[in-house]
Amino acid sequence: MFVHLAIHHPKPEHVGDLLASMHRVDEAAAGAAGLVQIGAWRDQDSDRLVGLALWESEEAFQVAAPRIFAAVADDPFDEWSARPPEILHLTQP
Repeated sequence: MFVHLAIHHPKPEHVGDLLASMHRVDEAAAGAAGLVQIGAWRDQDSDRLVGLALWESEEAFQVAAPRIFAAVADDPFDEWSARPPEILHLTQP
């Protein structure tokens, strides 16, 4: 199992824009080989938005990632975000 976790810190006025972008990533990933689950989540106690994707393997993620993230390549994340996202790639030890 491989996990791609993105923690976003949107500016308050751009929460909707960033969430819509995350949903475009979800749509672009639909049907990708090796994708187990993907979705956008909102933290109840902060302004953070979290993108969580579970993959059968890191290799499956690496193959699919360029096509998936091309869907949002032109989104102005620097304008929408208070700070850069935290991107974690998790594997079980």
